[in-house]
Amino acid sequence: MAAVTAVAMLATALAGAVLAFAPPARAATDDTTGPAGAAGADRVVLVGTAGLRWDDVHTLSTPALWELSRSGSIGTVAARSVRSSACPADGWLAVSAGARAADLPGERYGECRALRSPSVDAPVPGWSDYVEAASRSRFDATLGLLGTLLRSEQVPAAGFGPGAAIALADGDGTVVGTHQALPRDPGAITEAVEVALDDARLVVVDAGAVRDIGRATVPRPEDEPEQPDDDAPVEPQPTGEEPEGPQVITEPTRAQQVQPVDARIAAVLEAVDDWDGGDVTVLVVSLADSGTVARMQLAAAAGPAPDGERYVESLLGTRSTRQPGYLQATDVTPTLLALLGLSGEAPAGALVGSPVRPVPGPGSAIERLAAVVDVDRHQVAADPVIPRTYTWLIVVNLLLQAVVVVGLNGRVIAVTGALAHRVRDAAARRRSAHVPTGRAPHAANPMAAVPVLRGLLVAGVAVGSFPVATTLANLVPWWRVTSSGWAVVGAIGLGVAVLSTLALLPPVRRAVLGPMGVVAGATALVLAVDVATGARLQLSAPLGVEPVVGARFYGFNNTSFALFASASLLVAAAVADPLVRAGRRRRAAVVVAVIGVVATVLNGTPGLGSDFGGPPALVPGFAILALLAAGIRLSWRRILLVGGGAGIVVLAFLLADWLRPPEDRTHLGRFVDTVLDGGLGAVVGRKLSQNVANLGGTWLTLLAIGGIALVVTVLAQPLRRAAAATDGGAYGWLSSGEPLTNLGTAAPMLRPAVLALAVTLGIGFLVNDSGIVIPAMGVSVAVPLLVAVSAGWLLRVRAERDALEGRTDQRRGTRQGATTG
Repeated sequence: MAAVTAVAMLATALAGAVLAFAPPARAATDDTTGPAGAAGADRVVLVGTAGLRWDDVHTLSTPALWELSRSGSIGTVAARSVRSSACPADGWLAVSAGARAADLPGERYGECRALRSPSVDAPVPGWSDYVEAASRSRFDATLGLLGTLLRSEQVPAAGFGPGAAIALADGDGTVVGTHQALPRDPGAITEAVEVALDDARLVVVDAGAVRDIGRATVPRPEDEPEQPDDDAPVEPQPTGEEPEGPQVITEPTRAQQVQPVDARIAAVLEAVDDWDGGDVTVLVVSLADSGTVARMQLAAAAGPAPDGERYVESLLGTRSTRQPGYLQATDVTPTLLALLGLSGEAPAGALVGSPVRPVPGPGSAIERLAAVVDVDRHQVAADPVIPRTYTWLIVVNLLLQAVVVVGLNGRVIAVTGALAHRVRDAAARRRSAHVPTGRAPHAANPMAAVPVLRGLLVAGVAVGSFPVATTLANLVPWWRVTSSGWAVVGAIGLGVAVLSTLALLPPVRRAVLGPMGVVAGATALVLAVDVATGARLQLSAPLGVEPVVGARFYGFNNTSFALFASASLLVAAAVADPLVRAGRRRRAAVVVAVIGVVATVLNGTPGLGSDFGGPPALVPGFAILALLAAGIRLSWRRILLVGGGAGIVVLAFLLADWLRPPEDRTHLGRFVDTVLDGGLGAVVGRKLSQNVANLGGTWLTLLAIGGIALVVTVLAQPLRRAAAATDGGAYGWLSSGEPLTNLGTAAPMLRPAVLALAVTLGIGFLVNDSGIVIPAMGVSVAVPLLVAVSAGWLLRVRAERDALEGRTDQRRGTRQGATTG
C-alpha cells in the first residue's frame, strides 16, 4: 500500500508540475485572423531561389543582397526535404504544402529535375509526380494547401516563374491567381512586379537557382512539349551526352550564377520601393540546396512582420527552431499566412513550421552577417566530425568492454599464456634442441593487479567523460580554426582531462560511487543547463545535431536524452547510496524521486526539453529506482502502477502543450491534433517502421548494435558467473579472492541503478523513431562508469586486505621478537 501511495503521489506531482508550465490559452487576436492589414502588411512579396548562401554575398558582386543584409533581418535556412539534400522543386513544394515534400528522385543519385512554367489553363508540369512522391512519403504533406487557402479566402495572388507556379497551385495543380514567366530584363521585372502589386496581395517570384558544377538540373520527360516563351530566362540544360571540346568549360561558375539572381532580387526590391500603395513585406528565401551536399541557405526579410513588428536590423527566428538566425523551409508558408491574416484558416496539424519573426542579434550589420556565415561554417566543419565522433565513442567502448571480458579473464590469460609458451617452445626447438624454455605462465600475475585496476579506473572515468566533453567542446570555436579536426580533438581531450581529474580526486575516490557520481552529475548538469538556456551547445556539436537535417534545434534529441537519462539515474543512485547504507531508505527514496521529477519536467516540458519519448521512459526508471531505494520489492501490481503513472505524466505533457495557442505549440501539441483528427495509427506506424529501418541502417548502426549485444551477452554472462563464485572466479586474481557479489553490499544502490537503466533505455528504444540510438548512447556512458566503480572497489578491497595482512605480520613479528627475547 505504501508503494501504491508513493507512485501515485509521484505521478500526481509530475502532472501538476507539467500543467503549471502550461499558459492559459489565448483568444484569437487580429494578428492571426482577419484582414491583411491586421497583420501589419498591405502586400507580401516572396522571392524564392535555390542554392544561395550567405558566403555568396559580397559588396560589389551582390549589391542588392549586401544592402538587404544591412537594413533588414537575416537568417539561415535548413532546406531539408524528404531526402538528405533538397532539389528546387522540393523547396517550392514545401511552400505549397507547409510541410516537407519532394519531387520523385531522378534516375541517378543527386539528380534534380528542371522546373517548367505551365501552359495556359494547364496544371503545373510534373504535378502528378509530386502527388505520387507525397503519397510515398511519411510526412503527410498536403500539396496545394497555400493555393487552396488563397482561393477559398479570395486572396488575389500573382506569380512569376516556374517555382511560383508550384507555390500557388491548388490541390489539382492549377495555379491560383495570375501567372507569367519571369522576364529576362531586370527593368521588365521591376515593371511587371509593380503592376502585380496593384492587384495582388501576395506576389511570388522565382528568381532562379544556383547549382554546383556538374549538378545542373535535367529535363523532365513530358507528354507535351514545353511552350516557348521569349521573355523567360534561359538556363543551360544538359543533353544527357558527354560534353566535347570547348563545351566542357561552358557551365557557368557559382559566381556567374549568383550575380543574375542578385540582379533579379534587386529588380523586385526596386518595384517594392516604387510602389506607393502601402506597406510591403519582402521575404527572400533560398529554398533548396545547390547540389548533393546540404548546406544552410540564405534568408532575409524587410518590412512589416507578424504581431506588429518589423524586419529591420536584426536576425530572423521562429518557434520551430527557437534559435536566433535559424529557419526551416517549412516556416515560409506559416509566415505568408500570418502576414495575410490567414493563420487560423489552415487545417490543424497541416503546418509543421511557425511564422518567421525578427529576433535580437548583434548590433552591427557586419556582426550579423558574420553570425549567419558562422552558422554555415560551423555546420560544414561538423559534418565530417559527427560520424567520426560516434564511431570513436562506440569503438572505444567496445575495446574497453573487450578488455574487461577477455583481457582480464584469468582463464583466458592462462590459456593465452600457455599457448604463447608452446609457440616460444616450438621456436626454440627449431633453433636448438639444447635451449631450455622454462615453465609456461599458466595464471595471471597477482602483482600486476593493482596497476591494471588503476588503469581500468582511469579508463572507465575517461571514456564515461567523453560524451559530455563533446558537448563542452562547442564552448570553444574549434570550427573557425584551419585544422578544425585537430582543434575539436584538443577541445574534447581537454574536457575529458578536466572531468577525469575531478572524478579521481582522493576525496571523491573514497566513496565507492564517487567517480561515477561526479561524471554522471557533470553530464546531467551540462545537458540540463544547455537545454534550459536554448540548447545552443548541441547544435553542430561532435555528438550533437546537424541543423541541415532539420530534425531538432532545441530540447532533447535522442542522443542527448539517452545521455541525460542514464546520467540522471546514475547520479541519483550515487546520491542515495550513502543514505541507504546508513539505513535512511525513506530519505533515499525522496532524493531519487526529487531528482526524477526535476529530470522528467525538464525533459518533457513543451518549449524546454520538448521530448515526447522521454517521460514514458524516465518515469518508470525513476519510480523503480525510488521503490528499490525505499526497500520495497517489485511486484506485477506495482509495475503496472508505475506504467499507469508514466501514462498520466505523458498525457499531462501533451495537454500542457495543446492548451497553448496554435502558433506556440511544439510537436507535442501537434500530436494531440493529429490524434483528434484520427491520425494516430499513421504516426505509430511511421515511428515503428522508422525504428525497424534503423536496425538495418549504416555500419555505424551495426557497431552500436554490436556494442549492445556485447554488453548483454558476452559481458554479462562471464561477469555473472564470476560474481556467483565465492573466490571471484576468473577475476579472483584482481579481487584477491573477494567475492564480486560483495560489491552489492558496498554499494547497495548499484544493482537498482542497473535495473532502472535497463528499463529506461528499453522503453526509450521502443517509443522513439530512432530507438537504437537510445540504448547505444546510454550504454556508452553507463558501462564505462560501472567499470570504473568496479575497479575502484577492487582497489579498495586490495588496500584493506594488504593493510590487514600488514598489521597481522607486524603482530607476528612482535610476538616472535618477544619470544626470542
